[in-house]
Amino acid sequence: MKLKKFATAGAVVAVSALTLAACGSKSSSDDSKQVLNWDESAELPTMDLSKATDVVSFNQLNNTMEGLYRLGKDSKVEPGLAKKTQVSDDGLTYTFDLRKSKWSNGDDLKAKDFVYSWQRTVDPKTGSQYAYLFDGVKNANDIMDGKKKTSELGVKADGDYKLTVNLEKKIPYFKLLMGFPVFFPQNEKVVKDAGSKYGTASKYMAYNGPFKLTKWTGSNLSWSLNKNGKYWDKKNVKLDKINYKVNKSNSTSYNLYKTDKLDATPLSSQQAKQLKNDKEFLTRKSASTFYFQYDQTQKRFQNKKIRQALSLAVNREQLTKKVLGDGSTVSKGLVSKGLAKNDGKDFADQAYVKDGVQYDKKKAKQLWQEGLKETGESKMSIKLLSDDTDKAKDTTEYVQSQIESTLGDSVNVQVQNVPFKTRLTRSEQGDFDMVISAWGADFADPISFLDLFTSDNSQNDGEWKNDEYDKLIQASKTTDAGDADKRWDDLVQAEKILAQEQGIAPLYQQSTAWMVKDKVKGVIYNSSGANYNFKNAYIKE
Repeated sequence: MKLKKFATAGAVVAVSALTLAACGSKSSSDDSKQVLNWDESAELPTMDLSKATDVVSFNQLNNTMEGLYRLGKDSKVEPGLAKKTQVSDDGLTYTFDLRKSKWSNGDDLKAKDFVYSWQRTVDPKTGSQYAYLFDGVKNANDIMDGKKKTSELGVKADGDYKLTVNLEKKIPYFKLLMGFPVFFPQNEKVVKDAGSKYGTASKYMAYNGPFKLTKWTGSNLSWSLNKNGKYWDKKNVKLDKINYKVNKSNSTSYNLYKTDKLDATPLSSQQAKQLKNDKEFLTRKSASTFYFQYDQTQKRFQNKKIRQALSLAVNREQLTKKVLGDGSTVSKGLVSKGLAKNDGKDFADQAYVKDGVQYDKKKAKQLWQEGLKETGESKMSIKLLSDDTDKAKDTTEYVQSQIESTLGDSVNVQVQNVPFKTRLTRSEQGDFDMVISAWGADFADPISFLDLFTSDNSQNDGEWKNDEYDKLIQASKTTDAGDADKRWDDLVQAEKILAQEQGIAPLYQQSTAWMVKDKVKGVIYNSSGANYNFKNAYIKE
């Protein structure tokens, strides 16, 4: 999923920030001791699970909605709405018996709510950027291509509480997908009544998860999650409320933390160094990668040497240690280290291409001059797009300095730091020269990263295209899907092509330093997928 730059003076994060109370004293409505105050470093773009693409939205959806399964600690699949699952011998048919449950508006939740949700997401009219995850569900691709009707999707309701899913091929990570918000149910009546306003404010929604969203207008920078009294397992939900407040400056959030108006805070690099021995200090490593995308509809960025030079000009070791200073590490490639292994070998190590991520000033200068000659330009002016947090600004300023000092007077880099929501929109519209993008794995498999850069993937904002790459990704999903070793090799080779052709330029794998109050217990953090699960969180009294 798309990530945001964390609001720190020295930390960038692929996950939601921790706990921020509304500035000032707590209101009388928060008299309960089971209130968590949570800091978010970026605005909430949408609550429409068919249209969500980012970590902020998915973390909210993960705690206000629920699917067939929930993902517990270490992404362990746990029961959600499915109380029983049957899988056919060939692995192509899943039958789910659903427990009786309700929406927050009192409506009964039934199997048809899953059918409607899935059909809506794959419908080309919806414009979902995540519809590609349905690849493998019967007829999904043909529906997305406009060749079949949504009613032909391989999902059906057999009565009110039985859901049957038919696949065209085995999907090794299918159960993990069922715990990701894109596959959660939607209330058709609520969606249709709200029309174009669905997902744009809390009042236009219905929820079936542990909490329900309140006080979100669609553009404000604060909201709350209140315990959902209609949730089927409400007896195990201990928190009464989670208050969110968007805070783009880490210094403010840390001051709130010190005065007990905040239950946790991300730290800047300097703060992390000072506080690393404190008992409330912790580091969260995520399955996320930050990288350059180039607008390859522009002729100059279609030149491989130009892309290579810009990548080689950046000293990633210095970026991670001096600018970030939060435990983040230099990326070996797009796929994050530790995400997946085969025969004990880490994917990131096997797919590593040194030239794709190294710092080489001499080679950068050489390739830059050769690239300029090939494109017929003597000088380039490049706009670098990123978020508007303190950390994002630090990062873009560093990259700007690195490129200009390495490549000399023949390049001018202008930084453009904009709100997270704006950066997402501009990226999707191709309104950038270079953009610092970030992606967190939706589930623990390399395909969650590598799928992004096939020619027709909606997340491929830079529009890089490579036929051989496309063929390898397709083979991993079809002819080689049933052979784990062949599939693995397809994905390794695809990653190497991406690196060798410099389709993107990986920068670093995210880690974030935090201070978290001892009283905060039971928060589940997963490095991939929707990161935070608050269902069993509580405040120790």
